[in-house]
Amino acid sequence: MFEEKPLITQSEIDSAMDFAVSQILACLPEFTTKFQKPYSENGFYHPIGNDDWTTGFWTGEIWLAYEWANDETLRRAAEIQVEDFLKRINEKHLVDHHDMGFLYTPSCVAAYKLTGSLHGREAAIKAADQLITRFHPIGEFIQAWGPMDEPENYRLIIDCLLNLPLLYWASEETGDPKYHDIAEKHLHTAMANVIREDASTWHTFFFDMKTGAPDHGATCQGYRDASAWARGQAWGVYGSAMAYRYTKEPRYIESFERVLGYYLEHLPSDMVPFWDLCFTDGDDQPRDSSSASIAACGLLEMAKYVDADRAAQYTKLAKQMMKALYDNYAVKDPALSNGLVLHSTYSNHSPYNTCRHEGVDECNSWGDYFYMEALTRLSKDWNPYW
Repeated sequence: MFEEKPLITQSEIDSAMDFAVSQILACLPEFTTKFQKPYSENGFYHPIGNDDWTTGFWTGEIWLAYEWANDETLRRAAEIQVEDFLKRINEKHLVDHHDMGFLYTPSCVAAYKLTGSLHGREAAIKAADQLITRFHPIGEFIQAWGPMDEPENYRLIIDCLLNLPLLYWASEETGDPKYHDIAEKHLHTAMANVIREDASTWHTFFFDMKTGAPDHGATCQGYRDASAWARGQAWGVYGSAMAYRYTKEPRYIESFERVLGYYLEHLPSDMVPFWDLCFTDGDDQPRDSSSASIAACGLLEMAKYVDADRAAQYTKLAKQMMKALYDNYAVKDPALSNGLVLHSTYSNHSPYNTCRHEGVDECNSWGDYFYMEALTRLSKDWNPYW
C-alpha cells in the first residue's frame, strides 16, 4: 500500500532529536516549575500548573531529551517536576479519573527507571493506588471519567489501554498482584468490546450498571459514533501491542494486526491521518499528526515480539510514518513554534459529537512526546517507560 514511501534515515533521526533537545532546553526557563497547556495556540504552548491529564507528557519529553543528550540541566528540571507530581498525588489534586498512567508513567516511572528516584517510585505507586479505585467489579473495567455511581458514566474509553502499564509496573515493583489483576480484567473487557467487527474501534464503550453486561459504543471525540476517531484507532494499535507485551496472549497479536490493518487502509496518501479516519485526501478537515507518532510507537513495540519478516515490515512502516512527520509536520524553526510537531488535533467538534473545538491544527503535548519516543525507539534498544 505504501511500499514506495521513503524511510526516515538515522541522520534525520539524529537531527530531529537534536532539535527537540534544543527546543526543550529553550523552554525550561518557562516550563520547569510550570507545565505545558495540552495544546499550543498559534504554535506556542503557554504555561499551566500541574492541573491537566496531559502534563506528564511534557516531563516525559524532558526525560527523553535527557536520555539523548545526557545533560544534567534536563535531569534537574525533570526532577523538579517529579516533586510536583508527588505533591499532586499526595494532595489528590485533580486525580479522580483514569489518566494516572498518562500522568505518572512518562514522568515518575521514567524517573525511577532512569535515575532510581525514590520520590518517582512513591508517586507512581500512589498513582496506581488511585487508578484502581476506579475499577468496577461489576463489568470488570476501570471507569474513565465522572462520578462512579452514575449510569451515564459507566464506561471505559480506548485511551485507557495506555494507562494499564502503570498497574503492571506497580505489581512488578511491589510484588502485590492486585494491580496486575485489575489491569488484566480491564484489558480483557476493553479488548473484547472496543474493537468492532470491521476492526475499527469505539472511542468509548458503556456497560449496564446493574449487571455489567456490555451495552453500547459511542464517541466523544470522533466525528460520529460509527466512524473511527484517528487517535482512538492509534491507541488501539499501541494498546494491542502493550496487551501482548504484558500477557503474551496470541489473540492480542491478531487484534493488533486487525486494528493496524484498518488504520493503514484509511490513511491518506502521506500516511498522516485526518482527525477521523472517515476523512481522506481531498477532504477539508484537520489532521491529527499525533496519531501517526502513537501508531509508529505501537509498530515498534510489536516488532519486538513477531517473526523477522513481520518485524521488518512493522519497522519499515514506522520509519515511513516518521519520515512523513519529519518532512512535512515537524517544527524546524523555533520562531514559528516552541513545540515539535504541527497539525495535531486535540478536540474537534462535529454535529455528531459532544466535544469542544480546541487545539485544532496545533501542536499537542502527547504528539510531541510520542514523536520523540518513536525516534528514540528507532535509535536504540530503548527501555520503555510504559
